[in-house]
Amino acid sequence: DVNGIIESTKRASDLTNQMLAYSGKGRFVVEDLDLSRLVREMINLLEISISKKAALRYELEDGLPAIEADGTQIRQVVMNLITNASEATGDRSGVISIRTGLADCDREYFEGAYPDEKQSPGAYVYLEVADTGSGMDAESLARIFEPFYTTKFTGRGLGLAAVLGIMRGHRGAIKIQSEPGQGTVFKVLIPAVARSTAVVADEPLEALGLHPTGLALLVDDNEMVLAVTSQYLERMGCEVITATDGREALEVFEQRSDEIAFVILDLTMPHMDGDECFRELRRIRSDVLVILTSGYNEQELTQRFVGHGFAGFLHKPYDAVQLIAKLRRILRGSSPQNSEDPL
Repeated sequence: DVNGIIESTKRASDLTNQMLAYSGKGRFVVEDLDLSRLVREMINLLEISISKKAALRYELEDGLPAIEADGTQIRQVVMNLITNASEATGDRSGVISIRTGLADCDREYFEGAYPDEKQSPGAYVYLEVADTGSGMDAESLARIFEPFYTTKFTGRGLGLAAVLGIMRGHRGAIKIQSEPGQGTVFKVLIPAVARSTAVVADEPLEALGLHPTGLALLVDDNEMVLAVTSQYLERMGCEVITATDGREALEVFEQRSDEIAFVILDLTMPHMDGDECFRELRRIRSDVLVILTSGYNEQELTQRFVGHGFAGFLHKPYDAVQLIAKLRRILRGSSPQNSEDPL
């Protein structure tokens, strides 16, 4: 149940990031992903999203190379293809098969694929969604990626058009096989990352090899963030003091500035925001290590502080492993960030 809560929270975070990106206040996050693992995490959602007369079948290959992709967008691709396959089965009983795998593709393989942008030959991780539905004729296939086009009913929106746009953005391709009465197969291919796999085993905090000492000042107006992050830091060996806004943080810092090893500072707070608090912290002690945190656009925010001595940035929501990785880099470097390559 706890794992389910964690996964649901991550998906909510992904959705929020996507809305921020569409509104111009965020950005898509590209990371190394294991495609099979991503699909497995969606199984419960997929099961309740299809027709009750359709059955899902999975063939998900383990140990696939990673893909460099935005997880929220790839989940959108999976969902749109599954929804399309479910609608193709209509009111009849049918089967929707989901497969993942690795293919070594030459240029000839991509002939007839979408978009026709001369994909480079090489290793591609693929997702294949096949249905036993009504299939499509040549006319429908020629129009399948037009926005709002549907053979079923009006108002379906940008489903497959969005899939095509996402694949274009990921340097991927889509191949389609379909005939009337014979069902349809969509196969999306994304370049494989040459380096190892995307799977990272969860490690206990104690096994990650960082044992900082000293006092940490944690500043955030969210009580839950304060409580959870304090637990992370205490398990790592830190003593933690907290503040709920910039004014309170400065009062604490002025009293104990010589003891504080680093500060984790939220940028959006009442009374005194993180920008002003950061400047005052640096005025009191110019070498203080300040890690900024926010749910907003990392690139935009870090550009505001480049050259002002911030130590690093943590994008919310962060977990214990991300926090430790950031602290490992910062504390081992032991100097504020002054270049245009923020940690």
